[in-house]
Amino acid sequence: MFDLTTWTTAIHDWLTEFIPEWSAILLESIVVALIIITLYAVFAIALIYMERKVCAFFQCRIGPNRVGKWGLLQVFGDVFKMLTKEIIRMRKSDRFLHDLAPYLVVTASMLTFACLPWNKGGQVLDFNVGVFFFIAVSGIGVVGILMAGLGSNSKYPMIGSMRAGAQLISYEISIGITMLTMVTLCGTMQISEIVQQQADQGWNIVRGHIPALIAFLIFLIAGNAECNRGPFDLPEGESELTAGYHTEYSGMHFGYYYLAEYLNLFICAAMASTIFLGGWAPLHIAGLDGFNEVMNYIPGVVWFVGKTFFILVLLLWERWTFPRLRIDHILSLEWKYLMPISLLNLLLMALVVTLGLGINV
Repeated sequence: MFDLTTWTTAIHDWLTEFIPEWSAILLESIVVALIIITLYAVFAIALIYMERKVCAFFQCRIGPNRVGKWGLLQVFGDVFKMLTKEIIRMRKSDRFLHDLAPYLVVTASMLTFACLPWNKGGQVLDFNVGVFFFIAVSGIGVVGILMAGLGSNSKYPMIGSMRAGAQLISYEISIGITMLTMVTLCGTMQISEIVQQQADQGWNIVRGHIPALIAFLIFLIAGNAECNRGPFDLPEGESELTAGYHTEYSGMHFGYYYLAEYLNLFICAAMASTIFLGGWAPLHIAGLDGFNEVMNYIPGVVWFVGKTFFILVLLLWERWTFPRLRIDHILSLEWKYLMPISLLNLLLMALVVTLGLGINV
């Protein structure tokens, strides 16, 4: 398996031969930040185009097909339009809160994006409490949404932000419990260690069998709700709230929300592939040594992105299959069903680990 640690260590050692170590670290941080921003933009563009095509397929439509080959340049045209549009501020809005809110949402999205393990040794942020850090920083986005509703001084954004606060805080509980279920199986909160265990012992969705499968399904449902995606897109309900919490935003201030929503979808799918499907770990089947050796030649980043896009298709399938729910139904689903099932599943996983019933592949 290709390990990026050897490359990063060699580059760091080479830089320290010419400049002080603190300068080398600063330069490396700047380069990594630029890489993250670039990947952030590239995957957002890919997801916007992908959703338009998948949505068109589900609704028996063609989708974008005029601007560029197969409509590939349509997204770039939309981005250019958004970059050139004027940023409008309402006269009686709270300028400080109104302007700060989009940056909080993007900051939370980028911090969680930096936690993703792209390859062995290819993770920007890797703490011994990585899962806890991921859940903590993802909650910053809720603050940005609430500030958008409060700072806009308009009834539609306020209602949308209140819906978002109730929905996101509620479904974060199920996401946290399902991730804690997999932490119980692995015995660590360090994301790189969780993936390494799966590379050595088999993917968690197989090792944890029934409790892991239940946690995976709950994570997909709660993750879709956490991203404000249909059928859980009540905070942005166009039919009753015009555009929800970002109604009064224009230009790139609106673009930041639009960008963060799609990247949060990617992050949700990427984290699901990390803690359930092995992340960068290749597919291994016991007894097929030749097959396993061939799988090891495929770079880890290919496995990671491939698994992530597989889960993205499931999430898009979920969005374009079910109709939008009412807010009381959404909260009832979480508090009456998903959270109790998640707690029982956590107890079941603890029993599986205690009794040594896990499956080693």
